[in-house]
Amino acid sequence: MKKILLVEDEISVVSFIRSGLSEENYAVSVSLDGSTGINMALANEFDLIILDIMLPDKNGLEVCKELRANDIQTPILFLTALGTSENIALGLNTGADDYLVKPFKFIELSARIKALLRRSVIKNEIPGESLQHIYSMADLKINDNAKTVERGGIAISLTATEYRLLLTLMKNRGRVLSRMDLLESAWDINFDLGTNVVDVYINYLRKKLDSEHKQKLIHTVIGMGYVLKEA
Repeated sequence: MKKILLVEDEISVVSFIRSGLSEENYAVSVSLDGSTGINMALANEFDLIILDIMLPDKNGLEVCKELRANDIQTPILFLTALGTSENIALGLNTGADDYLVKPFKFIELSARIKALLRRSVIKNEIPGESLQHIYSMADLKINDNAKTVERGGIAISLTATEYRLLLTLMKNRGRVLSRMDLLESAWDINFDLGTNVVDVYINYLRKKLDSEHKQKLIHTVIGMGYVLKEA
């Protein structure tokens, strides 16, 4: 049984989420404030943390930062009533893996949870004795065994989500990928939940990969999606 920590101070939301997740056979622990949530996450092993941003004492952003600073790599799903791109980007930049804007349907929450748990299982599998998988284009190089990225010989630090997105683009270099394609490949979400998470992460990658280089590699095809190619 997968164990989930829910850090949420709205009792009605807690009841709604805990009831639905219990029916899906998850074991749900609840914290009503940020400080208790931190202590519970540090003292116990959870498969997933659902974290509201607006919390008493320490808010969700502070909780996420502190957990990541303590090397807690458990997938974190933010719940937020603030659905602007700026607020979403701020939340993801603290180390969260995904977000869901309130109000939401339980089917949306369930899909996000299943996608995050699948990725967590894959990430923690012991790799076999396979040859290195190196992908390159222009001066960009990805070593998929070592999970490293370089451009112009300089190492680039990416989050796990940024890396998955870039690897998807690299494996399909020269091919235009829609937002739905990228959601399916990098997020394991097989239907559109009205999310702009793809656009947010494309902006992250552009800042890290293209901002310091004259030649841009990530391109927007208006109305269709994104493509990794040499200009």
